[in-house]
Amino acid sequence: MKKINTKKLAIAGIFTAVAVVGSMFSFPVFGSKCSPVQHLVNILCAVLLGPFYGVASAFLASLIRNLLGLGSLMAFPGSMIGALLCGIVYKKSGRLVLTLLGEVFGTAVLGGLAAYPVAIFLMGKNAAELAFYVYIVPFLISTAAGAIIAAVLLASLKKAGVLKNMQEALD
Repeated sequence: MKKINTKKLAIAGIFTAVAVVGSMFSFPVFGSKCSPVQHLVNILCAVLLGPFYGVASAFLASLIRNLLGLGSLMAFPGSMIGALLCGIVYKKSGRLVLTLLGEVFGTAVLGGLAAYPVAIFLMGKNAAELAFYVYIVPFLISTAAGAIIAAVLLASLKKAGVLKNMQEALD
């Protein structure tokens, strides 16, 4: 059994809090709340913590957002699938560009498609009629905005030589 890294757990908690607070800065697109901060957090978790912590952070942020009335049930498939895919991509490739694309594809396409059964079983038939066609586009807008912010932030950290130090401190 793997030993739990206390530093990673603490950073994951901070990232979860940032995602929840950041969800207050959302904008509506076609009936969905787009929160680019969640996608920024997914990418930061992938690069600094790994896929397990990224998915856990995305799940907890989605849960807290829903409990506080700051999000919808669509937050679960979009954020968790995006976090998983970008975490796996970064772990396997170590390339930031592929990680950003993994987040965008995982959230927009796979998360958008996964929103369909969530809409059917948990939100009712009316939402399900729109989910397949309507959720992919808002998820794409939200995740692309978050990926752009993450790209700028990570490129700056990498250029300054800080990113590698942060990664080494967490391992």
